[in-house]
Amino acid sequence: MRSLFVALGVALVLIGAVWTAQGLGYLEGSPMTDVQAWAIIGPLVAGLGVALVVVAARRT
Repeated sequence: MRSLFVALGVALVLIGAVWTAQGLGYLEGSPMTDVQAWAIIGPLVAGLGVALVVVAARRT
């Protein structure tokens, strides 16, 4: 079960990074490009992913 939460956390970090890059305009070709909301939501999702990985890694 722990490996599932770690994998989910890693996926959230990657998704958050992509959303942040799109929101800041670094990744083009999407309706999300240069939309400030995604530049805010992305780091929040990535932070949630990091927290999930940390909590899952600490479980015994």
